Amino acid sequence: MASGQLSRAEALARSGFRHACHVMLYSDTKTQLFGKFPIRHIILMQMRFDGLLGFPGGLVNPSEETLEEGLSRELLEELGVALPISVEDHVDSCYAPASSPSSSSSSSSSSSHLITHFYVKKIEEEQITEVERAAVSSATDHGQEVLGMVRVPLYAMKGGRGLTAFLSHCFIGNARSQLVDSLLRFSLVAPEELHKALTYSLTMHTHTAEDLKAALALTEARRNKR
Repeated sequence: MASGQLSRAEALARSGFRHACHVMLYSDTKTQLFGKFPIRHIILMQMRFDGLLGFPGGLVNPSEETLEEGLSRELLEELGVALPISVEDHVDSCYAPASSPSSSSSSSSSSSHLITHFYVKKIEEEQITEVERAAVSSATDHGQEVLGMVRVPLYAMKGGRGLTAFLSHCFIGNARSQLVDSLLRFSLVAPEELHKALTYSLTMHTHTAEDLKAALALTEARRNKR
């Protein structure tokens, strides 16, 4: 078992910890982008209120509900759909990164006493569409804690667009690692393809830093004119 990881039973036996559950919903698809880029799989993530990408879910209370019941409750609030989550969908449990914000959707406090539980559930493509529609039309958290659902582009395009660009964005907590692990665990992307995308993403981070410096210089120039 990797460092920081726990079995589900071990995680629930820890005292003094909060618990957060999140799920990756995905489906297979035969559609193509522009008729030439196979999409292969549809994976749902969300843009959070804090500008970070993450998976649907949030804090649960094991003393009042099972992890799966708590996660289903969170999904109803964030997606507007009651999706049943089972123990069989559980992938791993681990301590949340101490240096990152809390994985809960409504709290930004320290995550040093937080255990995250990650699930992966495969559903039909039609269900994915239903979730996306409900997330906009009936989810109570839409436009507030959740700014919108996002599909993960698994294809590669010229200039580092597609999966490479997506992986270079900012993710909450260990969401990026959860995504990468799931892509490999469920054979959604070939290891060599994913390695190439991640390598290119590091280069994109360098360019992003340069763009931010240029934007900062622009604001400084405006401030000095006042």
